Amino acid sequence: MSLINPSDSLERQNEKLIKITEALMRRVEYGTAQSGAAYAQFERAALLERRVRERTLELERTLDLLHESNAQLALANQETEAARRNLADAIETVSEGFALFDGDDDLVMCNSRFCRDFRDTTRDLRPGLAFEGYVERISRSRYLALPEGVTPEAWAEQRIRRHKDRRVMFNVQLAHDRWLQVSEHRTANGGTVVLQTDVTDIIRLERQERTRLKDKQARMIRATLDHLNQGVAIFDENARLVGWNAKIGTLLSIPARRLHIGASFQSLLDQLGDDFDFTRGIDRAGFGHWARSEGPRDPISFEVRHGGIQTLQIFGRGMPDRGFVISCTDVTAEREAAAKLYEMNEILEQRVMERTLELEDALSAAERANASKSRFVAAASHDLLQPLSAAKLFISSLSDRLVDDSDAAVLAKAESALTSAEQLIDALLDISKLESDALRFDVRPVALAEILGPLRDEMGMLAAAKGLSLRIVESTLTVETDPAYLRRIVQNLMANAIRYTTRGRVVVGVRRNGGSARIEVWDTGPGIAEADQGTIFEEFKRLDTRASSNDGLGLGLAIVERACARLGHPLGLWSEPGRGSCFMVNVPVAHAETPATPPRARSARPKGLAQAGMIVLLVENDAQLRRAISILVESWGVNVIEAEDAETALQLLADLEIAPDAMLLDHQLGRGMTGVELYEVITGMLGPLPCAVISADRSPHLRQLCKGVGLDLLQKPLDRHKLIQFLDMVAAADPG
Repeated sequence: MSLINPSDSLERQNEKLIKITEALMRRVEYGTAQSGAAYAQFERAALLERRVRERTLELERTLDLLHESNAQLALANQETEAARRNLADAIETVSEGFALFDGDDDLVMCNSRFCRDFRDTTRDLRPGLAFEGYVERISRSRYLALPEGVTPEAWAEQRIRRHKDRRVMFNVQLAHDRWLQVSEHRTANGGTVVLQTDVTDIIRLERQERTRLKDKQARMIRATLDHLNQGVAIFDENARLVGWNAKIGTLLSIPARRLHIGASFQSLLDQLGDDFDFTRGIDRAGFGHWARSEGPRDPISFEVRHGGIQTLQIFGRGMPDRGFVISCTDVTAEREAAAKLYEMNEILEQRVMERTLELEDALSAAERANASKSRFVAAASHDLLQPLSAAKLFISSLSDRLVDDSDAAVLAKAESALTSAEQLIDALLDISKLESDALRFDVRPVALAEILGPLRDEMGMLAAAKGLSLRIVESTLTVETDPAYLRRIVQNLMANAIRYTTRGRVVVGVRRNGGSARIEVWDTGPGIAEADQGTIFEEFKRLDTRASSNDGLGLGLAIVERACARLGHPLGLWSEPGRGSCFMVNVPVAHAETPATPPRARSARPKGLAQAGMIVLLVENDAQLRRAISILVESWGVNVIEAEDAETALQLLADLEIAPDAMLLDHQLGRGMTGVELYEVITGMLGPLPCAVISADRSPHLRQLCKGVGLDLLQKPLDRHKLIQFLDMVAAADPG
């Protein structure tokens, strides 16, 4: 709690402090001398007096500062007033109307020229007037020339809306054809400066210049229209003629006196006589309706026929001012030329049709010839394979009986010659199939081990005979392909590598290449020159025979190339003369890989031991081949029951009342029954029996048919080793 009221003056505060001091002194003087409190009170009084003096000095200094501040404020007010007067004088000297609005859109000041042209509003222009109030008074001024159809309220609303823009500049029309340009500029504190500039002289000059330019443009347009080879007529929004050239009257046969400013479109349309026929697009009534349309007009184009001789093309298009323009072009020569071209085109099309029919007949004949060739090759191959098979079997039966080495060598050469003939026939048959459009592949997931495993045994013998090392790297990949054709592709590549390699080795492996498996066949042969790499896949094409002691047939790589193309397996080649070659085939990997099935092991038993005493039913309609098979099989100690057809075989089984240990059935037996059907009949009578089907048919259908029934398939000409293998398997399966 304070003893001094701070709101008192300094004199009043000093007076109170003096009285307090005197009271304290009296109390000290007349207090009890024995008590020490009096002395303490004196000390406090002295301390209080010192603080009062200090406070007094501070108050005096503060008062001095206040007087100095008041003096400076007075000086600043004088300078501000002088600056205001200077600013007012400055804006008064501006030749334009000037007004300043603060951040709250209230009028701060303006000069005498501001709104001078709106004399009925100047009495309301006072500081503090809101901007909206200023606009509202201007909109109701009788000196403002409002645009047609615009009310004062609408004008004021639009003006307030434009005031919100960052940059504002527009022209305002006043009474008596006078104009003001109004612009707004934003100040740093959010205020607005409005300038009004009289631009009447500029507007009038621009109007005169625009009129002059319009006259000049009109003359240029007139000259341009007269220069055009087309007839042109221009109409305004009321379908009244405003411009044209002489060509329009000539083309439409409209008299010149009818073509004048303001002529209606309908009156000009009525001038067109009955000899004008509207064709190709629109009729007369539709043309008039288009011209009278009040909305946007879509472009139109049509033709009229004048007097049955002249053809005119009419084109109409709307303009931005809701008018439209009509052009007319004489296209008689073009239509006559088009008619002649159409007539010539008809003649050419007839000739093309006739030639197409001739080509189709030739193509059909070629296709029939090709089909006949394919059928002939297939039939001839089958007929040739029958005696070849018999000859090989006769030779095989003799080879087991000969003792003289020289005779055995001659017999081996004969068998080699027959083998070469067999390979040639097989190659021709493959080429014929690959060229046929009716060829269908059996594409399915195949484990590469099932392809490469059997080839290791077959090709290993050929490589060993030449003293070569053959290595096949095992693979667990499963691919999507036709297993029979992929086997033939890899077999031909391996045979080709062994044939042309004189020393070294042949390596077959598989690499994972993205989503495909790349089968590679490497050899250390003589290599292939780059110039010859494009021709080695042609039929009967062989390179320098000095590179191999075996000339080959010249069809293996042709079969590989065509089979890969039909299957969609990219085929690649790398080769360097003197170092060797590598043939590569890319086969897509199957989505779900299946574990590879190990190839069935071949029997290593010596012939003539396991098969002795067996009874085999042989059904073959070719007598020579049947006899050759019988002689060969009997030489191994096997008893053979021969039959020419299915009926004879069934009769023999019924008469003998025995069940054979195995059956060898030709597939094409004739008389309406195949080998597979005969097998089903016999097993229906005697139960399941080991059976192999013999056929020269190499189609996937037959392979699938035999596989589905569980039969072995032996291709003609018969391979004695495969026949031995079959009989060995039968003997091994019989526990007796």
